[in-house]
Amino acid sequence: MAEADRHDKTSRQLRLLSEALDSGRLGPVKRLVNTLSPAEIGNLLESLPPGKRVVVWGLVDAEDDGEVLVHVGDEVRESLLAHMDPDEIVAAVEDLDIDDLADLVEDLPDTVIDEVLKSMDRENRERLEQVLSYPEDTAGRLMNPDVVTVRTDTTVDVVLRYLRLRGELPEHTDHLYVVSRRHQYLGRIALAALLTHEAGTPINQLIDDEQPAIDVEESASEVARQFSDHDWLSAPVVDDNHTLLGRITIDDVVDIIREQAEHQALSAAGLDEDEDLFSPVRRAFRRRLIWLGVNLCTAFLAAGVIGRFEGAIEQIVALAILMPIVAGMGGNAGTQVLALMIRGLALGQIGSSNVGVLLRKELAVALINGLCLGIGLGLIVLWWFHDPMLSLVIGCALTINLLTAAAGGVIVPMTLKRLGFDPALAGGVVLTTVTDVMGFLSFLGLATLVLLR
Repeated sequence: MAEADRHDKTSRQLRLLSEALDSGRLGPVKRLVNTLSPAEIGNLLESLPPGKRVVVWGLVDAEDDGEVLVHVGDEVRESLLAHMDPDEIVAAVEDLDIDDLADLVEDLPDTVIDEVLKSMDRENRERLEQVLSYPEDTAGRLMNPDVVTVRTDTTVDVVLRYLRLRGELPEHTDHLYVVSRRHQYLGRIALAALLTHEAGTPINQLIDDEQPAIDVEESASEVARQFSDHDWLSAPVVDDNHTLLGRITIDDVVDIIREQAEHQALSAAGLDEDEDLFSPVRRAFRRRLIWLGVNLCTAFLAAGVIGRFEGAIEQIVALAILMPIVAGMGGNAGTQVLALMIRGLALGQIGSSNVGVLLRKELAVALINGLCLGIGLGLIVLWWFHDPMLSLVIGCALTINLLTAAAGGVIVPMTLKRLGFDPALAGGVVLTTVTDVMGFLSFLGLATLVLLR
């Protein structure tokens, strides 16, 4: 329900914005846009065609520009940056958190990067360079080096005085991190514990050392899994020597989870999750042509199977009418298993130790479904064509193809992953080819053996 409400809200905002733009009244547009959060503004900008997008982007408060750039896809960000002067870009990004700035910096023009680095003090510049030294999609790239640390040999009142002297805390700070003299991570202290204990309480009595630190080389997907499993709001990041390097907060993890969901949904159709909804025709054409070309090539495999049984189809016209049913049912059944497999692989729930059990389970489900649906389809075909042998053939063929779909739904993504390919991107086209070929082969092959003896 919450997701539906959010979509309705976006749709309503987009409608009001479009109406105001069409009327030429920019005052209401500016007021509407600047009542939204940067993430909502980014979502609206991605929903607008290029002409209106440029107008709305010019009405966004300058202080929100940097945060909005963080919340849009790569292609949209590129188009927005193209309409900004170098000084505007520098002003927009210079106050961003280090982890957000690291996400943007590679999309900025070289001259702007130089100006951004010059505008930063030495400490923040070194922090940015440290974050950028780690590969993308790792904990090191996600972390914010701005953390508040305390030592074990202090007391609550000393820490509270220190916090008051700082004047502010980094966003989403729920814990302070306890470190040794060599800056090695020892544990954490909840802010609530500092506020509810006596001033003279030693810090070493309040340390929570149960939360494990995240290794700086850990993958982003594994970071997201750990946050989900443990309901963390933040987590420390350390190197091989257990030296505290920074922290990852829940807002960054939510972005990872959303990106993974978009990747799985769009990759299954051969699309890029960062593609602009209103990208130029030439760019969209080139990307999709490759995917459609692959599908065309695989379609010839199914067509070749049908061609081998041309004589049978000429003698029994009913085969041409019924054969898409078998292939289509196999494709749908395979897609269901494939979706479960991709989800399981993404969550780390499927591996060599349990894939055999999963395969046997899916084959059992497919056999039961095949028998039930095969009998039902056979009865319909018997009523339609009054041919008991034809109804037997299509019922058996459907069962065979559902079994093939189940096996392919498990084996194809596992094989693709082992070969280094993305199952979300390539699994659908491979599995559809398998079920189409087996569907036509089983139905037409059985028909030739049984009906044309």
